Amino acid sequence: MKINLVVVGKTNEKFLINGEAEYAKRINRYVKFAKIEIPDLKHAKKMSQEEIKREEGKLILSKLSPNGLIVLLDDKGQAKTSMQFSKWIQNTMNRGYKHITFIIGGAYGFSDEVYKAANEQLSLSKMTFSHQMIRLFFTEQIYRGFTILNNEPYHHE
Repeated sequence: MKINLVVVGKTNEKFLINGEAEYAKRINRYVKFAKIEIPDLKHAKKMSQEEIKREEGKLILSKLSPNGLIVLLDDKGQAKTSMQFSKWIQNTMNRGYKHITFIIGGAYGFSDEVYKAANEQLSLSKMTFSHQMIRLFFTEQIYRGFTILNNEPYHHE
């Protein structure tokens, strides 16, 4: 099993970069984990929001592999507790997927083509966070999910 996290744009804050790297290292004890970064679009200031979503969407779709589950991190998605998310991870692994690809879109969300390619949508919160912070939060939740599945003391109820 492999987990991919596709993200649009760079993270600039060192504390977020360090946090992501720490949780990525921890996740790799359980499954292969890779972050795939889509570069910021050149000339985006001259583009409409729809054009930006469409161009980012093309780049996102180019990073997807067959035989995997595609999950968008989207405010319209289903919210789960950490326990529910860990069970979801286990059920997904049991269904035989070779990999799960989670996608964090750009500032304007996803193109229609990306929504059509996705199997599921997951919401982390009803609150709004920066895309850079969501990367850290979600990477931590993946790690937490695996510690729950392995009955490790990281998570407390």
